[in-house]
Amino acid sequence: MSFSKKSLWMLLLTFTLALVLAACAGGDDSEDTSKGEDTGTETNTDSSTNDDAASEGGGDLIIAELSDAQSLDPHGSNDVSSSNVQSNIYETLVNRDANGELVPGLAESWTQVDDLTWEFKLKQGVTFHDGEAFNAEAVKASFDRVLDEKVASPRAFLFEMVTEVKVIDDSTVQFVTEYPFSPLLAHLTHNGGGIISPKAIADDYAAMEADSSVAAGSVIGTNPVGTGPFKFVSWTPGTEVKLEKFADYAGTPAHVDTVTFKVVPEGATRVAELQSGYAHIIGAVEPSQVANVNGSDGVSVLETPSSSLTYVGFNTQKAPFDNEKVRQAISKAIDRVTLIDGIYEGYGIPAISPLSPGIFGYTEDVTSMAYNLDEAKALLAEAGYADGFSTTIWTNDNPARQNVAIVLQEGLKQLNIDVKIEVLEWGAYLEKTAAGEHDMFILGWSNATADADYGLYALFHSSQHGDPGNRSFYSSEKVDELLDKGRREADPAAREAIYKEALQLISDESPMAFVLHPYTLTGVSDKVSGFNVGTDSIYQLRDVKISE
Repeated sequence: MSFSKKSLWMLLLTFTLALVLAACAGGDDSEDTSKGEDTGTETNTDSSTNDDAASEGGGDLIIAELSDAQSLDPHGSNDVSSSNVQSNIYETLVNRDANGELVPGLAESWTQVDDLTWEFKLKQGVTFHDGEAFNAEAVKASFDRVLDEKVASPRAFLFEMVTEVKVIDDSTVQFVTEYPFSPLLAHLTHNGGGIISPKAIADDYAAMEADSSVAAGSVIGTNPVGTGPFKFVSWTPGTEVKLEKFADYAGTPAHVDTVTFKVVPEGATRVAELQSGYAHIIGAVEPSQVANVNGSDGVSVLETPSSSLTYVGFNTQKAPFDNEKVRQAISKAIDRVTLIDGIYEGYGIPAISPLSPGIFGYTEDVTSMAYNLDEAKALLAEAGYADGFSTTIWTNDNPARQNVAIVLQEGLKQLNIDVKIEVLEWGAYLEKTAAGEHDMFILGWSNATADADYGLYALFHSSQHGDPGNRSFYSSEKVDELLDKGRREADPAAREAIYKEALQLISDESPMAFVLHPYTLTGVSDKVSGFNVGTDSIYQLRDVKISE
């Protein structure tokens, strides 16, 4: 299947008219973001080249976003919209610099005591936003909580190999693991390892104990307390999250006084707000809007290669998607190059596996489900579906992903597969796919740790069904065995060999169709300097200045 730009445009026009008709009939349309969240090598690119013109500080930094945060509890969500807010409230023990190298965060140094033990020396003089002291007990409280089964954190898989967090003294803590775990330091850079105020943790547990119907995160998720450069002010769900500069921040203080994350679902409206000065930064610039933004005075698009994967997931526990030949057929019916050129305007690269280039474990030596319509038809016939079937594909209100859905819908007609597109609100979308209520769906996963473990374990290990990441509900004893083995192997070369085998098995069994690794496209005012977006698509705002 191959689409010209003209035919793609007609498809998109048809889809727009369909959405208008659906809206008139009371249909429900809404949104998206990559999950996962999740950093490989960060890109430290300022949107302005005139730092000298920037003011010394102050002002309200306004960021217009496609999606609202789902939770401000770093243990309670795993989506980029939430992480963008969380990463500026909380801090982690280990960070990555602009070159992707591991550098001190709240831990000023670390040593590996033995194969199972890492010791961290903590920074002194750090306080939480509520005045509580940062120390080893606070570190222990945070990691005990993320691993607490009562909390049921979707990010627990990051640290489930940790058997004990030992407090040696106020400024020294040790992590003891069940087995040698090479990516531990990388995992500690993930904002799921953000350190929470021990008082906030205690208050959260107290709320749960006082009322059994209260879920974990009811306190922390709506009143977050960390040590980061910004502290929480308010959250009006569906409208905005407000942060302010933390006056007692232990590091280099933030320059702006406040940050406002506004929820603006419409892409054209976000662009208009940037162009008119009502927003300083806008997220999720649509590829078709890049030329418009770059052609406007005083604004431009920051193009950041990302570690994200956009994929079409299959519910492998539902017929006909419980048949791997059906999944393979659909994957082979996707013309990735034409799709990237037509929908993403070339801002992405075709995905041959879940891992993007630059991630540890990535290899090009994988036989992928490359586009081949004849082979797709043959596979579908072998599966007993030569006459096709009817199904649904879910997405949210991310326009690019909606367009992927419509191109897939049109392409699968050639396999006699009738696809109905359903657009869900972002929160409902995450909840329903986590519950396995879908047939097919379009989503993303961002690799925040630059390691294959994060890019594969959550998405494909059978212990991670649902909210943690495996929304395909895929189960494979052999893949489980390889992913467990990859976690336990200390030798990098041996780990790469393990992940290569796992990638081939995953490709063969096709629990999802890997589509592309998209660029993160962020609109930025020329008045803004010091703004950074990592390859995990997460904003770093401490160094941002706004000029007059």
